[in-house]
Amino acid sequence: MGRASTANRTMKHVISLTGRGLAIAALATLTTLTLTAQEPIPDQYKINGFALGVQAWTFNHYTAFQAIEMTAKAGCKLIEFYPGQQLSQADPDVHVDDNMSDADIAKLQAQLKKYDVKAIAYGVVNVPSDEAGARKLFDFAKKLGLRTIVTESTDAINIINELVKEYDICVAFHNHEGNWKRTSYKVWNPYYIRGLITGRDHRIGACADVGHWVRSGINPVDALRLLRGRIIDVHLKDESAKGLAGHCVPAGEGVCDIKAILDELKAQNYQGNISIEYEYHMEHDLPETISYVKFVKNYHE
Repeated sequence: MGRASTANRTMKHVISLTGRGLAIAALATLTTLTLTAQEPIPDQYKINGFALGVQAWTFNHYTAFQAIEMTAKAGCKLIEFYPGQQLSQADPDVHVDDNMSDADIAKLQAQLKKYDVKAIAYGVVNVPSDEAGARKLFDFAKKLGLRTIVTESTDAINIINELVKEYDICVAFHNHEGNWKRTSYKVWNPYYIRGLITGRDHRIGACADVGHWVRSGINPVDALRLLRGRIIDVHLKDESAKGLAGHCVPAGEGVCDIKAILDELKAQNYQGNISIEYEYHMEHDLPETISYVKFVKNYHE
């Protein structure tokens, strides 16, 4: 509690600094950070040097089978599943989660193979703080061949710290939007995450949702620098405006400065995945999703 509280108070000061000041504060803490031990994602899954995929929530009006097909149509070979998506039209009562039978997992894997798409991560999902419940989730992730579980369950940090070692699966703490008035919700704050993961196994880190940082009044590049070396997953989106008034827009048309984000990730030699997560006009957002693929393809320093 003391460490987290200290981190929270410190972030309240740091977050008010200029971008340069926050970068300096981040660099001062880097000596304790190490890169994730997971092997780099193979080049066959990368686009212009970035392991770009789609968070299936982008296609939450569709089944997981359809989301895999649409991910391939977008030009990506990585998908990050979320809990609760209907598996397929043929299996309306089966959902993607840790209750899936081995037979249903096999169906999901067959669909992935059909479209040459790899399941890379799963979340945002609750990690139970009891060992049996958490182990069930890790078993599911292992069967699906996932690299990362994405969560906001900070109360489960101790059991997470043990299971990432046993299963060699990363856990990334995700951020939705937040503010200082909402005192019960802390993971929006990158300095809180920095304090939470310091001293923990290096397979525990951050899932950087850059759009929600902008909605929280945080410069994504500054936050990425603060978490350098412990970023495991990135949710990529552009926002029409800062704060809660914004909504997702095609890549490069909003205020998130996607190029600067990619510049920073490249400068950090980031080896994790980037999941496009488009959350607007979601019943027909494949063209907007493709805009991010095109942006990354055309990216250069």
